[in-house]
Amino acid sequence: MKQTLYVFILGSNVKFIAVFSSIFLIISGGVAVANYDSVEDGDKVVQTALDSFGRVDIVINNAGILRDRSFARTSDTDWDLIHRVHLRGSFLVTRAAFPIMKKQNFGRIIMTASTSGIYGNFGQSNYSAAKLGLLGLSNTLAIEGQKYNIHCNTIAPTGGTRLTEDILPQDLFEQLKPDLVAPLVLWLCHEDCDETGGLFEGAGGWFAKYRWERAKGKFCRTSVNEGVTPEAVRDNWDAITDFTDSDHPSSNREATASLAMGLQELSTEPAVTSNPTSASASQGLSARGVTVPPSSFTYSPDQLILYALGVGVSRQDEDALKFLYENDEDFSALPTFAVIPSQSVLFGGKLWHQMSGYTPNLAKLLHGEMYIEIVKPLPTSGTLHTGAKVADVLDKGSGAVLILDSETKDDSGSLVAKNQWSLFIVGDGKFGGPRTSNVAIPPFDAPNRTPDVTEEYKTSIDQPALYRLSGDKNPLHLDPSFAAVGGFSEPILHGLCTYGIAGRIILKKFCGNDVQKFKAMKARFAKPVIPGQTLVVDMWKEGSRVFYMCSVKETGQKCLTGGYVDIVETSGASESLSSASTLGSAACFQEISRRLAQDPSVVKSINAIFLWNINSKGTLAGQWTVDLKNGSGSVHEGEPKTGEKPGVKITLEDEDMVALMSGKLNAQKAFLSGKLKASGNIMLMQKLQGLLVPQSKM
Repeated sequence: MKQTLYVFILGSNVKFIAVFSSIFLIISGGVAVANYDSVEDGDKVVQTALDSFGRVDIVINNAGILRDRSFARTSDTDWDLIHRVHLRGSFLVTRAAFPIMKKQNFGRIIMTASTSGIYGNFGQSNYSAAKLGLLGLSNTLAIEGQKYNIHCNTIAPTGGTRLTEDILPQDLFEQLKPDLVAPLVLWLCHEDCDETGGLFEGAGGWFAKYRWERAKGKFCRTSVNEGVTPEAVRDNWDAITDFTDSDHPSSNREATASLAMGLQELSTEPAVTSNPTSASASQGLSARGVTVPPSSFTYSPDQLILYALGVGVSRQDEDALKFLYENDEDFSALPTFAVIPSQSVLFGGKLWHQMSGYTPNLAKLLHGEMYIEIVKPLPTSGTLHTGAKVADVLDKGSGAVLILDSETKDDSGSLVAKNQWSLFIVGDGKFGGPRTSNVAIPPFDAPNRTPDVTEEYKTSIDQPALYRLSGDKNPLHLDPSFAAVGGFSEPILHGLCTYGIAGRIILKKFCGNDVQKFKAMKARFAKPVIPGQTLVVDMWKEGSRVFYMCSVKETGQKCLTGGYVDIVETSGASESLSSASTLGSAACFQEISRRLAQDPSVVKSINAIFLWNINSKGTLAGQWTVDLKNGSGSVHEGEPKTGEKPGVKITLEDEDMVALMSGKLNAQKAFLSGKLKASGNIMLMQKLQGLLVPQSKM
């Protein structure tokens, strides 16, 4: 055991403390100093330790006296004296030592209570009240000291001391030597002991930890608009006092969580004659086929950047500016951003309004699975419209599963993305519905072999605060009290944030951050992630599908399972670019090709490859390569056929390309205003002017 200073709080119970001290001396070979101040002079007691040893690591509050009287005969003096020694003395000594422990980031505190405080004892109303008060003090110190590595526990010892010498039979007195309790205290004070906020009984070498037990209880009203009558309490007394399937709360949060959830289950109607949960569950099948009118979602590049930051994109990442800088010529939306316009269907309230026959308790709604399919790359700004349909409702016994299909379209009505949400509603099962569905997109287990690629990502403790700004402002992810309502000891990371992090990593590893290659993504949410934990993403590639599994490094628990990403393996432009020749700018590139044929010497003077990305309303609609490096030069649709990296990448709208070639748009002004974006050796753009200036009508 580490050489540690024990400051023993000495009162009239000197024999008991002296035994504790001698046990320490035998084990550790330490030294002790005496202090003769009252425990009400706690600062002087602690100062003695500081003067002698320079620090205080452990405080054992054990001072005690007795003034036993029946309650009717207890005087003010009898009451006050007991509290001054037991409760006030422990408070004053601990208060003096606590700042020292905080500064050194270590401390162990023991409060000595009594079974008289736990159970009560005739003639000890003053003593039992003070002793149970010590337990409350200890529990609060355990909470406040936790972040400073200060642990506080309470013991309720039974020992043969001067306090009990005239009470216990002689043979029992001999078996309850204080040195048979001291080892419990020594362990609770050890630096390797993580216990804090505990209550322990000890006697004769026997030790036991206490915990609270609470009946499930019973609400004696069924509506928030009802009052409670004494008759209702009487009629529900058996349920109120029934400890079958009882709770064992260990904190205020846990104690209030079930209460808060119960309050949310109360009906808002004036009176309820049937179980509302059973009623909604029995009508669950009526929700199948319900459609939700489209919700509009308008966004700018700012929202794309905010989302990217929320799922962990960093300037240190390769191609980071592609997702963090709106003026980057390859600026793009992460594919998993597709969940954001879709989630407005859930959070906007339209879904539940349409489901008039089925109103689940939202406090019991869990996100089970998620699937997205990217039909074409998401625009970097604009307005998207998402409508949805309840594809199926399943009966899983312990709950109902709601399968929601949504489609997201742009202003032209063109399909951009599809989503399928699988929502589990606890307690709404057993309504006789099907257990499986032929419309649910299934997850798939990863191959049974070593992963092809593994990457770790350490989440930030502030990540939920950032991610929630993308629309999911459920306080479960930020407010500890709301987390407790959901049954969590602390706020948890958004499941879709974990989903986005995994998607971003796969996009980087297997798509080269090319959003056009990211086709679809599926995952099952298995376990929550605590902000600050490290995610481990294991990946297996088989054909055009990347299987993945995400786990928490610190616990080994899987948080995303059954996951896969389908990718498009093409070396050139995707199918969405096949109509590039129909764009207005196609004539521009035909004109550049004609001019190049008239003056092939420009190839030698420029000696570079230019890749033009032509957008239509913010979405990539076509690509053209102007090759002024190889042979006599060429102009063709798509990326460079030689496989070479372009020297310059240029991005602009289709109509702006036409304006540029017709002389209505100045290239320099377009660049400064952000209409024309370029990367690479942008100085080469000046050499290209000869091919761009108006010469003839197109």
